[in-house]
Amino acid sequence: MQGLLNFLTGLSLLLMLMVLVSVRRSHTRVEYSVSWLAAALALLVLARCRWLLNWLASALGIDSPPMALLTLVGCLFLLVLFRLSVIISALKDANIALTQRIAILEFQIESVHEASKTEN
Repeated sequence: MQGLLNFLTGLSLLLMLMVLVSVRRSHTRVEYSVSWLAAALALLVLARCRWLLNWLASALGIDSPPMALLTLVGCLFLLVLFRLSVIISALKDANIALTQRIAILEFQIESVHEASKTEN
């Protein structure tokens, strides 16, 4: 069990580092990185606090604390991925609306241009 906890500690620290570097290099916006940092911090706390992990395992009715940890981590990352899916969907809708507005503006510009040609 200690090997798994050490691995998850390293994984959470690596995830935090990757997120911070990504934000620093402007590859990720800060508001999107907060959920990843929170998930990595939760993973780190659960991997380092065995009493909390044992308590959560007993509260969830899971016999094995490592299995409880992996279950909680899986659920936590599913929530992060769901949040990002909602954000991506909103961006896609905004992109479609923006594309439609650009097409309307192009049509209006062409109409004005054609009208000015016929007047001359």
